[in-house]
Amino acid sequence: MPPVTETPHQVPFREAVMVWLRIAMLSFGGPAGQIAVMHRILVEEKQWIGERRFLHALNYCMMLPGPEAQQLAIYIGWLMHRTKGGLVAGCLFVLPGFIAILALSYLYAALGNVGLVEGLFFGLKAAVLAVVLNAVVRIGKRALKNRIMLGLAAAAFVAIFFFDVAFPLIILSAALLGYWGGKRGMAAFQVGGGHGDDNAQGLSDRDSLLGEGLPAHARPNPGWSLRVSAIFVLLWLTPVVILLATLGSENVFSQIATFFSKMAVVTFGGAYAVLGYVTQEAVQNYAWLAPGEMLDGLGMAETTPGPLIQVVQFVGFMGAYREAIGLDPMLAATLAAVLTTWVTFVPCFLWIFLGAPYVERLRDNRALSAALSAITAAVVGVILNLAIWFGLHVIFAEVEEWHALGARLLIPDLTSLEPLALLLSAAAMLAIFRFKVGMLTVLGSCALLGVLFSLVF
Repeated sequence: MPPVTETPHQVPFREAVMVWLRIAMLSFGGPAGQIAVMHRILVEEKQWIGERRFLHALNYCMMLPGPEAQQLAIYIGWLMHRTKGGLVAGCLFVLPGFIAILALSYLYAALGNVGLVEGLFFGLKAAVLAVVLNAVVRIGKRALKNRIMLGLAAAAFVAIFFFDVAFPLIILSAALLGYWGGKRGMAAFQVGGGHGDDNAQGLSDRDSLLGEGLPAHARPNPGWSLRVSAIFVLLWLTPVVILLATLGSENVFSQIATFFSKMAVVTFGGAYAVLGYVTQEAVQNYAWLAPGEMLDGLGMAETTPGPLIQVVQFVGFMGAYREAIGLDPMLAATLAAVLTTWVTFVPCFLWIFLGAPYVERLRDNRALSAALSAITAAVVGVILNLAIWFGLHVIFAEVEEWHALGARLLIPDLTSLEPLALLLSAAAMLAIFRFKVGMLTVLGSCALLGVLFSLVF
């Protein structure tokens, strides 16, 4: 266990609040972009936390259900300033995106059939393809340091893309393999990929403001863990129980509360890894959205700050807007957006406050670190699966599934090619990968071009 340090880090809480607000306002482009922003500000600029400790926390958050970027913010906020630091970091990370997506949802519900609005979201969907591919590259560069990690990512991609293997099974398999490799002392499974020392990997833990030691408040305390768990379980589930008891299980608000509460428990690997599950349920099971509308919602989430999984707010909004009875549609949709956000993000605080003290204690445990590193590598393959799925549905109007010998293959109808979508996506990729144009600039430009195309064609 790392030594306990009683020396304060001297970062005022007021300064930390402003830093977390800055991170929240700059957190565009999905988990990869948000984690990169946190790394640049917290590790490189402020030097609050070292590279190895940052990656250790990230790997733990990758293993949890829910948005890993927000959970990473809660984790580091808690490390720096106890429970209040985690609460502020986590809430601020969600708030700007909630306000922005709510405003866009109002616009979409009121004017969604207007040509200019359709053009706007057409452009966004084309740009999002480049964003997701960029996520693969960003996370891959940090996680795939050797052939073992590359092999794990490839195996995860084949399993989920061709054989539709459940994501939790992929995560479990990667964790067990990594743990086995760590127990055997295989360097390839260690944080940082087993190459070089801490200095070669970036800011060392000992040179950061937080240092190498364990803050006194971060020591495991079963009493505190039980109290904080009880509080957040009540905050999370009380609205769900009240809705079920008063409205019944068939009401749209009850369905939203129960479905997204379940999602908060069973969906692992962050937003990119779980969007397929959410899309399947929201579109095919509950019929809250059409397939194209789910992509529109993803475009909203990509162009606003905050976690990408906040697309679920749009899903809940549209579901209640169309199905709520006895309420004004916009009022019902607004209440559903708040409810969806609540049951999606409150559990994130529970997972971090309950588990982080024990994960910090095991920071020097090689087997655990290796398991977490293996999970991160597997997630890269899952995100690549999403990128290909998303690309096929953006560039082609019709995509069919072909099944043989237990495998599944997505086959696009070449005659349904969308030339403008292909052109916009290619331009976005060129801008991001070749000319290093900022994510927000690319998304805004594609949205504008989509509007112009809607006027011309």
